[in-house]
Order: sequence, then structure tokens, then C-alpha cells
Amino acid sequence: MSFSIKNLVLGIAIFILTISASVYGISTLYGKSPQYDKFCPNIMTYTDCTDKGYNWINNSYPTYNGPEAKPLYVDGGSCDVYTKCQEPLQKAQEEYHRKIFLTALPLGIIILIVGALIFGLESVGAGLMLGGVGVILYGVGGFWQFTEDWMKFVLSILALAIIIWLAYYWNNKVFGKKKK
Repeated sequence: MSFSIKNLVLGIAIFILTISASVYGISTLYGKSPQYDKFCPNIMTYTDCTDKGYNWINNSYPTYNGPEAKPLYVDGGSCDVYTKCQEPLQKAQEEYHRKIFLTALPLGIIILIVGALIFGLESVGAGLMLGGVGVILYGVGGFWQFTEDWMKFVLSILALAIIIWLAYYWNNKVFGKKKK
């Protein structure tokens, strides 16, 4: 096998397009991630805030209209929507990223295996393999923050075992010799 700039460029293009096609395909399937503004409304007035069941935070400064007058608050305050909306938003984001993860992880592994085992042309196989790794990283990246440490450990060990097996299998298939 000889090194070729053309094959390198083709491999990089296949890598980028594999990730792009996979990410946009998954996004088409599941839509966009839950957004803050869909769960947490932007409420500007005291009346709107309290009518919708949120708490108003009075962070204004008092002014006095004479020596015995009660203070008048100027420039209002703000509506605390975060306290009520954060938990549902986080649950929706976790569920969304779980779906992405459960789709992207097996898809990435399949792409990686297809690149290693089916395509004999090195630029295509290497590009697909790198693309598979990229798809796995995409799936893991969003869900990792919601995952327990023990699950991260198990998934990492499982992925490592699959990659080691694939490396041995590929080397035995291509070079016809076993490595110790």
C-alpha cells in the first residue's frame, strides 16, 4: 500500500460526510433539542408573572414621596420562571439525548464495522470508520451528562472490547497473521 494525498482527501471527505449525514438524519428523526424558551417563558410584568403562578422577585430600589410616605418601587423586578421550569426542561433534554444516544451509538458501531469489514478500498473504509467514531461521539456527547458513572464505565469497557476485537479481526483478515 502506498500513501496517496488523493486517498487521504477522499477519506477525510467520507469521514465528514458520514458524520453530517448521520447527525442530520438523527435530527430529522427526533427534531431539535428541547429549548429553554419553550419551557421557560419570558415574562416581564408582575401581573403576568403572578397570574401564571410564578414568583416575582422585587429587585428594584425604593423612592419616597415625602418624609412620611411609603416607599414606591421603581423599575419593578423580575419573574422567577426558572424555579418551576428548569426541572421539566432538564427531563425533556435528558429524554431527547437518551434517544439520540440510543440511536447514534449502534449506528456509529455499525458504520465503523462496515468500514472495517466490507470496504477494501482504504480511503472509503478509513473514512467510514472515522465517521462511525464521530457518530458515536455525537451520541455520547449529549447524553453523557445525564448518565451514571457505572453506566459510563460499562459502556466504555464494552466499546473498548468491540474496538479491540475489530482491530484483531481486521489485522487477521488483511495481514493473515495473529498478533499477540
